[in-house]
Amino acid sequence: MKIFPFYTIGRIANVPCTSPSGLTGTCLIAGECKDNGGLASGSCSSRTNQAVCCVYTQSCGGSTNLNSTYFTNAGYPGPYAGGGTCTFTITPSSGICQLRIDFRTLTLSQPTGDGSCNTDRLTIVGSSPAVVPICGENTGQHLYVNFVGSGPISLRIATNADVSFNRLWNIELSQIACASAERAPAGCLQYYTESSGEISSLNYGLGENPLTNAAGARGSRQLANTNYGICIRTAAGQCSVTYSLPPEDRFAFTVTGDAVAVDPALLGMSMLSLSGAACGTDFVIIPNPTGLASDRFCGLGFPGVTSSTRPFVLYTVTNGNETPDAANRGFRLLYKQNACAAA
Repeated sequence: MKIFPFYTIGRIANVPCTSPSGLTGTCLIAGECKDNGGLASGSCSSRTNQAVCCVYTQSCGGSTNLNSTYFTNAGYPGPYAGGGTCTFTITPSSGICQLRIDFRTLTLSQPTGDGSCNTDRLTIVGSSPAVVPICGENTGQHLYVNFVGSGPISLRIATNADVSFNRLWNIELSQIACASAERAPAGCLQYYTESSGEISSLNYGLGENPLTNAAGARGSRQLANTNYGICIRTAAGQCSVTYSLPPEDRFAFTVTGDAVAVDPALLGMSMLSLSGAACGTDFVIIPNPTGLASDRFCGLGFPGVTSSTRPFVLYTVTNGNETPDAANRGFRLLYKQNACAAA
């Protein structure tokens, strides 16, 4: 006679939960959590005191079909200095359409001065749409990708042990149901749900890329060959969104041009902003900007832009040629939704 674990008899809904330390887990019976290698972190159900918020953390070669799992480097929270390829696979549960990838920590080596991830790279395999390889410093960033039917999505982190660098990653992987209100709209690689906040290009940072580009100039932090949408959920009673530069960061819009050839005090000012046909390589698109003739922006400054086009979205595009550019860091913008005019 086959003996079944007691938790298979009185099952509970395996819904997402939050541990006392703020980590996301799955609500499971304590025995089931333990048998599957999870860490019980607080209770999650009023039906039984055996229900725990089960937090799963796995590393290279792991896989999951649970609501939420953390994918970390070997030895985390310590750094990883080795090389090779580390793969983690996520298989969608029934009724799941999307995967949210939160980089709680993602520190890999910087791209080449031309924005290519040649030393370290995170590659996402099996998702729709395809995502370019990611490297550099992306802690705090997130992505939304779609599962293709019931097929899995794999995250592959390749590192070069010949290059000394303290890599570190802790990536939260959350499955999103097809019917969920938290599902990102089509075309949104990133999706922000607050009425105000901050957005930035991948690998945006406060320091320079130490590598030089093909022309021997200071390199770019911008990743090459990107093309994606950053979407903002429209809040109730809000009819427009305004994008502006953070006042303390003069490099917050250094998308094209030579950031070391101009007076540092002028960086970010609208006089160094370019638009329209002048932006043919790397640029940001903000649909139908109020009072402006073009929706395409680049250069070393930003004029501040308001758009009433909904859904609220900003597109970022980069190519693979950074020869005309130097010390570019990409963009970091504040956004704020504005109330509809009184009827």
